[in-house]
Amino acid sequence: MVLQFVGFMGGWSQPGGSPPLIAATLGALLTIWVTFMPCFLWVFLGGPHIEQLRGNVKLATALSAITAAIVGVILNLAVWFGLHALFPSGKTVDWFAAVVSLVAFIGLIKWKWGVIPVVLGAAIAGLIFKCFL
Repeated sequence: MVLQFVGFMGGWSQPGGSPPLIAATLGALLTIWVTFMPCFLWVFLGGPHIEQLRGNVKLATALSAITAAIVGVILNLAVWFGLHALFPSGKTVDWFAAVVSLVAFIGLIKWKWGVIPVVLGAAIAGLIFKCFL
């Protein structure tokens, strides 16, 4: 979404001879295309052949390293978002976010709630809290 916004703003601010809205929309679409199309091509065209290459030790090692890097990026993002959700101003704790996080964590681990109901429940609780309380 950030890349799409950057593409949109680039088209809006430098429309050339086109109307700004047309240039911005094309910039957003082009940005999405060049960002995601290589990924989809890799998955759809290369995915079926990955199992055939599993016996190749060097390739398996490289894929394991890539997997570890991806897990590290996801962990980094989770910590970053968690800190910014629990400490939105940088110093004070958002107690509502802390309680919702704790309930969601316990529900996922102890009571085996599904991820989708937890996300939807947390979103509804946040909406009710922000709009009606």
